[in-house]
Order: sequence, then C-alpha cells, then structure tokens
Amino acid sequence: MTNLKERVAYLQGLTQGLNVSEQSAEGKILANIIDVLDDMANDFHNMYLAQQDLESYVETIDEDLTDLEDEIYEDVYTEEDVEDDFVEVQCPSCHEAVTFESEILAEDDAIEVTCPYCGGIVYDNTLEFDEDIDIESERVNDSLRHAIHPGL
Repeated sequence: MTNLKERVAYLQGLTQGLNVSEQSAEGKILANIIDVLDDMANDFHNMYLAQQDLESYVETIDEDLTDLEDEIYEDVYTEEDVEDDFVEVQCPSCHEAVTFESEILAEDDAIEVTCPYCGGIVYDNTLEFDEDIDIESERVNDSLRHAIHPGL
C-alpha cells in the first residue's frame, strides 16, 4: 500500500516540478486525476489496515472456538472409533455400499438389513455362515462380505 501512496506522491511532485498550471484545461484534468488517485490510495490504505484488524480478530475467534470445541467435545468419538462401530457391505442387487452398526451382527433376534437404494437384502442374521464373524476383530467387513457375497 505504501508503494501506491508513494507513486501518487511522486505524481503530485512531478506536476508541481513541471509547473503544470491549473489554469489550463489539461492542467485541471491532471490535477483532478492526481487528487482522485490520492483519495483512492488513502482509501486502499485504510481498507488494508481494516483488513489486517479483521484477520487478527478472526484468528483470535478461531483460536477461542477451537479451545471451546476441545472442552465441549472432548468425549466425542474419533474417526477411528466411528469406523470400528460400523460395517460396510456391497448390495448384491445395486452394488452400492451399505453401512450399518456392527452391533447388529451380535443380535440374537431375527434382523434383516436392507439396502436404502434398492430395498434388496444385504444382511440377514437368520442365515448360517460357514465362518464365524468376530465382531471385535478388524476382519468384520471382509468376513461379512465373504459370508454374504462369497465371490467378493
């Protein structure tokens, strides 16, 4: 910004050094153009200062908000926790990914999970599987996929 103000000051000094008279039509135009440029340079400088203040204020708010979020949401699950609590399978009908809670795998009641896209059955716990599904292991997704879709 100072570069812009310096350049306008240079033009003002140049017009005075060249004895540009405000008596002539060209002199009036040049003097007014330089005055407008000076006003614009001042406005830009003021906007620059205001922008710097706003950036500093927003950074302070962001830091405070981060601290507040850390206090309030300290017990929220991380992404790793969320991934462990869900199972993803591919629908045999429409081949879309369907996600549901892994707790469903341990249910003793008859449970059937349907695809929200096409309504096809993606999991039915009344079916007998050849391989035991260990809910605690990281193999839940693969075991379930193989049990439901042996070709995958």
